[in-house]
Amino acid sequence: MVVDQTSDAGVDRIFHALADGTRRDILAFAVGGRYSVSELAKRYPMSFAAVQKHVAVLEGAGLITKERRGRERLVRTDVDTVQKARVLLDGIEELWRVRVDRIDDLLATEKRITGGER
Repeated sequence: MVVDQTSDAGVDRIFHALADGTRRDILAFAVGGRYSVSELAKRYPMSFAAVQKHVAVLEGAGLITKERRGRERLVRTDVDTVQKARVLLDGIEELWRVRVDRIDDLLATEKRITGGER
């Protein structure tokens, strides 16, 4: 399934990145500004290296961007990529809503045909 210009592999990377609670938390926190990986690491009961790996997964999926400011690399959420994930999920939800509506219609038709008894 393709969202805009995002390949299937790109979509897979996005949802793999979103599958982890720490990465979702980093993503949500980084919407509010730009933070160094060191600042992010202070928020979690794990090593700096572990947080750095989470950030790398998010960056690889395009969900965050890094910008160099002096010696620091500042992280911020890429809202456009988050929007792509939302659009994809909205499309999947719509598919299921249509299917559920069809099932409801079929059941209502069967009930009218059979007089409500099974």
